[in-house]
Amino acid sequence: MSIKERVLVSRTIAVPADTNPWGDIFGGWILSLMDIAAGSIAARLAKGSIATKAINDVTFDTPIFVGDEVSVYAEVEKIGNTSMTLNIYVTIKRKGQDEELHAVKGKFIMVALNENRRPRPVREKWTDAEKADEVASA
Repeated sequence: MSIKERVLVSRTIAVPADTNPWGDIFGGWILSLMDIAAGSIAARLAKGSIATKAINDVTFDTPIFVGDEVSVYAEVEKIGNTSMTLNIYVTIKRKGQDEELHAVKGKFIMVALNENRRPRPVREKWTDAEKADEVASA
């Protein structure tokens, strides 16, 4: 995955168990899907353990209903020394419709961790070829 390349990380269907007491899809469930997506990509980039440092600028732009197909996409914005910033996007398709609607977006900052659960350089476990590829694509 290269910087600014948007990739599909997960797809699921919203079900009644994902609702709040008023019957709407619970925002915390959506944030969980987004955090899992960010963690998946960050762990792959760091080649090891990661942790969520911050979640910023989350906006819920379109309501999500039971039966909607929920897709979560990730895009690496930047890779720092010990952290990565990822833009996470959620789109939906309503039951029986083909149009994909933008629903939620947010910025997730993930930190690479060493065996003592302390921050470590993201690129520490990269091969020389991977480091060279990153420089070439920058």
